[in-house]
Formats: sequence, C-alpha cells, structure tokens
Amino acid sequence: MEEMYGIKYSKPEVVLIQDTGIGVAEAAARTCYDSFENSENEAIKYIENSMPDDFTCQKINEIESSNLLNDLAWTYFHHSILEHANLSFLIRGTSRGVLQEHARHRIQAISVRSTRYTMSSVINAFVASETSQDKDFFIDKVLGFDMFVTSDEEYNKIEIGTIYDKLRYQSKKVEDFNDIAVAKSSLELLNEFVGNPEALFEALEAGKKKRNVGDAFKHIITDNVKVDMVVTFNLRSLKNYFTLRDSGAAYFQIRWLAQEMMRKTPSKYLDLIIKKG
Repeated sequence: MEEMYGIKYSKPEVVLIQDTGIGVAEAAARTCYDSFENSENEAIKYIENSMPDDFTCQKINEIESSNLLNDLAWTYFHHSILEHANLSFLIRGTSRGVLQEHARHRIQAISVRSTRYTMSSVINAFVASETSQDKDFFIDKVLGFDMFVTSDEEYNKIEIGTIYDKLRYQSKKVEDFNDIAVAKSSLELLNEFVGNPEALFEALEAGKKKRNVGDAFKHIITDNVKVDMVVTFNLRSLKNYFTLRDSGAAYFQIRWLAQEMMRKTPSKYLDLIIKKG
C-alpha cells in the first residue's frame, strides 16, 4: 500500500506463469550467422549438423546464458533476435486506468477480466438494496467486494455511493430495469424477498447470472476499479515496456506494475534488456 496525492492505493500482484527461455533466441541468432560451433552451449553446437531431438530441444530451452545474445543486445543492439523469447504474466489488482496505458504497448497478447461478464454481484447488490431503499446496504456490501485499487475506506464509500446514485438514476429512466439487471429465472425472487435486502442478495447470487449484464452498466465504474489480466510479451517488447514504464515520467500505477513485473522476471532475461550499473 502506498499513498499518492493524499489517497492510499494497493499495489498489483504479479506472477510469471510461463517463459520460453533464451535458447531459441540463440539458435535463431546462430542460424543468421551460421556460427553454431562457436556457442558455449553444447545443445546449440549439436544442431549445426543435426536436427534436434526432444532431448536436445529440452536442453536448448534450459539454456541460462548466451555470450552471443549478450553481444547482440549490448554491443550491436540487434534486438530483433530477442523476439524469439516470450514471457507470460498473471496480473491481479491493477486498475482500469493502468489498462488504458498498458494497451498502448501493441506487441503483446493481453486477456482482461471482462466487466461485461463479471459485474453481476454489484448489480445484484443494487437490486437487493432497492427492495428496502437502503443505500447503506449497497455501500457496505460493495465495500466488501474489494473492487478498487484505492484503499481509503471513506474514499471508497464515496465512490460506491456514486455508483449507487448512477444506478438509481438509470432505474428511474428505464421501465424494465429489473429485466436488464437480473436473469429471467431470478425475477420471482424480487417478490419473494421484499424488504429483506440481505436475503434477496444471497438468493440472486445463488441464482443464474444475467448474461452480458455489463452491457447496460459499464458506465457506473471508474478507473479505480481493479483489473486482472494475463499478458504475454516477447523480450524485445518487454524491454520497451520496462524502459518507458519504469520511469519517473510514467503514470505511478503503471510504474508500480512494471516494477513488479521486473521483480518477477528471471535474471537471464533482464541481463539482455536492462543495462547494469
């Protein structure tokens, strides 16, 4: 947790869930120069005159260092060869504001938690609160969802109260609000639990989720909402990402993300993209 500009924020969690190694990048570089025999790695030497078997492929993928890659990266700046190495990160608890910055890095694969499919609990809490006109119920319930990167409880109550006000406004403008908010099979629950928001909420949560519920309600959330995603970078793109985002000029939340990704990146990759000293 860190305070910025008077507001406390939580920081994202990152796990490296896959990395392809640097051996393929050396094999690619040696192919360019036809210099397999000069490698310090026996598996690379082997493929000069032979196609690799499964054992050799395994050994290539286990390579931890390469003099050639180091020379290409830091002497000749031949970074295209680094595109043969890929790393995939599971990221949890960054923000939608970071997502907008992150998406500007085009050479990546990115899969993000969808608000279209994952907003049902918030909408269920609102529908339940309306059975007794209880804004405080909604605020307390959503506060427990831990859905914001902001960590100040009083600030988050303001944020959640604003969500409630937006939904309340929309519910007055749309005649069939409950039809777009709740699955058809759960509509009867609204009559069964009149005046009991907690029981109605639990029943709605246990029932069928409304498909694409976020289509009607994405407008209620802000850049503070947490985002989970899986991203895959090739090593050249990751170099660019770290250079731009681990910088004092970067938005502080994406800087936190880049720094945590860097901490989770093995040294065999960092040695090729981060200048020492």
